Parts: sequence; C-alpha cells; structure tokens
Amino acid sequence: MKLFAIADLHLPGGDDKPMEVFGPHWEGHFARISEDWRARVSDEDAVLIPGDISWAMQLSHAVPDLQAIGALPGRKFLIKGNHDYWWSSLTRVQAAMPEGMKALQHSAADAGPWVICGTRGWVFPTGDEPLAAEDRRIYERELLRLEMALREARKLAEQPDGTEKPIVAMLHYPPLYDAQRDTVFTALLTRYGVHTAVYGHLHGAGIRAGWNGTHGGVRYLLTSCDSLGFVLREVDMTT
Repeated sequence: MKLFAIADLHLPGGDDKPMEVFGPHWEGHFARISEDWRARVSDEDAVLIPGDISWAMQLSHAVPDLQAIGALPGRKFLIKGNHDYWWSSLTRVQAAMPEGMKALQHSAADAGPWVICGTRGWVFPTGDEPLAAEDRRIYERELLRLEMALREARKLAEQPDGTEKPIVAMLHYPPLYDAQRDTVFTALLTRYGVHTAVYGHLHGAGIRAGWNGTHGGVRYLLTSCDSLGFVLREVDMTT
C-alpha cells in the first residue's frame, strides 16, 4: 500500500470557474492530475486531499466534483479548505461522498497501516504581524480542533501489542513557513508524535514561503497541486 497527497484541486463546482485566470499553467489541470493519478495509484492505496476541493457554494453543486474524485483509484481522505464553502455538516458531506471517500473534520480515521487526522488550520501570528481579533478567534479555535483530532488519532494509533501506527496529519493552512518553523501548530504536532504533516493553500509566488523537511521530529510536506507540478506527491512512510 502506498500513500499519496495532493491539495487545492479547485474543481469548478458547477459554476465552470476557469482556473486559467490564475495563469496558463492551470489549463486542463485536473486532466493532468487525473492522468498521473490513474498511472500511479492502485485501489489499495490512499490519497490525502488537504482542502480547497471545489469552488461550489452549495453541497449539491459540489457533488459532480466529488464524483469525479471518487471515480479515481484509491481510498480518499479529505479535509475542508478556506474555499470549500459547500462543506456543511460533516454528516451531510460524508453522505454526499462516493464510496471510498472519508471526510475528516477535526477528527481521525484508521487507514490500515496509518492513522490519518486533520483540520483546516488558520493563519498564525508572526513577530511583526499580530492577528486581528477575528483571525485570533478562529486561530485559537483551530488549535483546539487540531488537538481534538490528534487525541483521537493517538487512541487509534495504539495497538494491543504495544506498538503504534504512524500518524499523518492534514491541514489546509500551512502550520509553519520557511521563515517561521516554531509555531503553536508545530509544537502540537511534535507533542503528539506525528510522523508526517501535509498541507496546501500556497500558490504562485507564495509557494516559496512554504517549507518541506523535518522539524521537531515531524516531516512537513507542501502539497498544493501547482507546487507539485499537477502530479501527486507520494508520501514515503518507510523513513
């Protein structure tokens, strides 16, 4: 079994929103992703999708996009991104998903060899850029939600023989940047013994602010689809 990740699919959501307005490199982007996906992913593999799945504003409009993802090989685990306005209650979202797709909302799931957990995340304060009051409220809420997901993941990870499955955390917003790796998000991920954290959200010039590597014992991978050249990233869980 293999594990893959790709974020920010930005499917049209019934409104036929062309991603080409963000640059010619986005032209036919999902066709390219799908071609790579079919070539590399088997039905036994798992694919993580850390948010910004569809431009739809209502769940019913997102269904064709969910079906398009569901038609691709592998089991899929998804979290909400900042543009996923269609994402309503977890019960309704899960009911709308095809078989083999699992919605996570500050929660965790047993994925066989691994435990997957996730929450959306949010912007965090930097030394020269404190958060506005509303951003701080959401930031503090998302920290609580991340810890809820991690607690559930830890319980699922513990095995009767005393071993533990590796935990993989999904966040949509970056939990760190190249210029700021010590954050409250990274401290939580380290404390709960996360093996790998995957995130998205960064596009264009913003990709340069992202960071890939190991910090505090946790490996971080930026997986926004344009940062990957519109192919899936294989997450090597053997290291």
